[in-house]
Amino acid sequence: MPDVLFLDIQVPGLNGLEIARLVSGRAHVVFVTAFQEHAIAAFEQGAVDFVVKPIEGGRLAVTVARLRQRMTSVPADLESLLRDLANSSGKGHIRWVQATVGNRIRIVPVEEVHYFQADAKYTKVVTDRGEVHIRRSIKELVDGLDSEAFWQVHRGTIVNASRIDSIQRDGDRMDLRLVGRPEKLAVSQPFQPRFRSR
Repeated sequence: MPDVLFLDIQVPGLNGLEIARLVSGRAHVVFVTAFQEHAIAAFEQGAVDFVVKPIEGGRLAVTVARLRQRMTSVPADLESLLRDLANSSGKGHIRWVQATVGNRIRIVPVEEVHYFQADAKYTKVVTDRGEVHIRRSIKELVDGLDSEAFWQVHRGTIVNASRIDSIQRDGDRMDLRLVGRPEKLAVSQPFQPRFRSR
């Protein structure tokens, strides 16, 4: 029996959740996942830690330090967590995003987000509490966010519909203003019909 397992949640065959069930209470578990909702649930319910893909060296070092501290304690019983994760099976909408800020991980509930915008190889997340960058692409966010609450307005921009204040038209150009934000966000032609029909 190993002392520590790094388990991906979604793998073919005997998946990470099934393996975790077999070792629950007998080995320390670190979940490795591309799904941040899984990671947050794992952390809240007592798995030693989680690492979100793509794995960063600094984040992995934090996990190893936590593991070293916990090696003298009894491993967590993961039954409740495993039940919750099995029921969700990765379905549903993204509820949080997480960003590494220095040596901290910041958890941002999506309802706090004004907009997401592509920024080189990252995505900028703009909230009332400032801006952070995440490694999820706009495409991943479009696929995972609730399309009733978050509207893609440009190839590289998704806005929280509840934050839209006004739409300004100038010929073929259309710009959005968000509540409490100074910037204007361009609405590209493919996404303009959404606003014309309302």
